[in-house]
Amino acid sequence: MTHEFRDIITAAQAATSQGLASVLATVVDLEGSSYRKPGVRMLILETNERIGAVSGGCVEKEVVLQAQDVFKTGVSKMMTYDGRYRLGCEGVLYILLELVTLTPLFLEIFSKCLAQRKTFKLQSFYKKEVGTHPNIGSVLQVDNCFYPLGSLSQTNGIPLNFTQTMPPCFKLLILGAEHDAVQLCNYAALTGWDVTVVAGIKEAKHQSDFPNAKTLLSIIPEQLDTATIDEFTAVVLMTHNFAYDLRYLVALHKTLPSYIGVLGPKKRREDLLSQLLEYCPDVEDLFLNTIHGPAGLNIGSVTPQEIALSIVSEILAVTRNETPIALSEKKDTQHSKP
Repeated sequence: MTHEFRDIITAAQAATSQGLASVLATVVDLEGSSYRKPGVRMLILETNERIGAVSGGCVEKEVVLQAQDVFKTGVSKMMTYDGRYRLGCEGVLYILLELVTLTPLFLEIFSKCLAQRKTFKLQSFYKKEVGTHPNIGSVLQVDNCFYPLGSLSQTNGIPLNFTQTMPPCFKLLILGAEHDAVQLCNYAALTGWDVTVVAGIKEAKHQSDFPNAKTLLSIIPEQLDTATIDEFTAVVLMTHNFAYDLRYLVALHKTLPSYIGVLGPKKRREDLLSQLLEYCPDVEDLFLNTIHGPAGLNIGSVTPQEIALSIVSEILAVTRNETPIALSEKKDTQHSKP
């Protein structure tokens, strides 16, 4: 996940500024099944503080122990963790450990990718052999240019590489700033999404009212900047005002987010769409198909917190093209698609 990697780079940068070294652990291969899949990462600081995780919690202590050699020598190494005898996952993890050295150029390019919502790739070159290897490691790939995370200087002769495409950080745009919006903001931020909350200009709302929001705006619907709304954006209309919800839909109708949720009964959604078609007869079916109302999954939600959870769950299901069912009813025992 892009937001997890962003947090790791932020932590590594902060550690460097404090004179602390850090080691990046990346799961690059897997035999069998595991709690999480290749591409998951964890940062270990010299203080043994951990940022992120590579499993449900059982593997991490061993990773920290193995990372001590990398701190001492600066040489990357491969380790395995056989969960068949210790966990219920019945898999063998292959984990690359490398000392992190972030150059100013790396940080500049990575920062631009995040700000411009640009897709990038991470490539980890490795050997499926336990032990130290002086020329294995990971690189950031942007526009066919490569920026190493550590000391990797060339990739010729390295037999294997794990490549992961990293899309922009997922973003949730909450249009409304009442108590239920606070709860949705909290749950979305906990999921790792970047949250923008839009309040009315006459509402006395402040950033402190939404501590987990990345941005709080106080604008009218017609001032909404839609330039950065893309397929990695979800929108939830929760102004509790029909006219305002309609004005926001009009402002959004030329965009194509992955999801638009509308609070209230089905009839309210139908009335909104009917009015929208009158104001915007050129609106495309693709946009209309992104509108879901009532927002959320039927999980028996009653409280604002439970409703927020149901909305976040529906957004996940829609954006990942999944039909929500109990995991016990899945034929495939894996938690998610490869």
